[in-house]
Amino acid sequence: MPFFEVTNLLRFVVLIAILSLAAAARPPMKAIVIHSSGGPEVLKYEDAPRPEPKDDEVLIRVMAAAVNPVDVFIREGRSNQFPLIPGMDVAGVVEQVGNKVTKFKRGDAIYAYLSFDEQGGYAEFAVAKQDHAALKPKSIDFEQAAAVPLAATTAWQALIEKAGLTAGQTVLIHGGSGGVGTFAVQIAKARGAKVIATASTANQDLLKQLGVDQPIDYTTTKFEDVVKDVDVV
Repeated sequence: MPFFEVTNLLRFVVLIAILSLAAAARPPMKAIVIHSSGGPEVLKYEDAPRPEPKDDEVLIRVMAAAVNPVDVFIREGRSNQFPLIPGMDVAGVVEQVGNKVTKFKRGDAIYAYLSFDEQGGYAEFAVAKQDHAALKPKSIDFEQAAAVPLAATTAWQALIEKAGLTAGQTVLIHGGSGGVGTFAVQIAKARGAKVIATASTANQDLLKQLGVDQPIDYTTTKFEDVVKDVDVV
């Protein structure tokens, strides 16, 4: 074997050894891990390496994590990257900050949206980019804060960034009592729009509490029979 090939092989072996030692040196944590797609039975509670924050990331000691429909879709087969720690919404306390993080410090209570590709919320620790996190309001607890990021961001992107909703317009929100829907109603009201929203009979009171101007019970009424002149759906 030529000398340069032996040298490259040795370098490769040394690199693998270094990476293995680095992984072994990372303290373990408890996490929910999936090794293959399937039903709830593929969720395994086991040890996993604690993640290390990159320069623009924070390491979060997770106090609460949200369960979103997309988590179920991913578990059932919309991902082939295994093993995987699911979960994209968390709230917790900053444990460590990357070298370029300026918005947070150790001990801050925050809530965050995690990377769609890496995820990692169902664990004792998770990493998030500092631009995807915010200080947790003192008026809500960790469980409430963990329910905010993905649903609220989806509602904001749809109504404000995509539809450009403005004051005085009328918006129809289907599923106004759901995760995204409840945020959409509140964002639209704060924007000064008239809000029409659909929900089941059991959730009509919730729509009224959220300030919906025209609640519709979709189990008894077809929205197309009563809704006219809508700017945004």
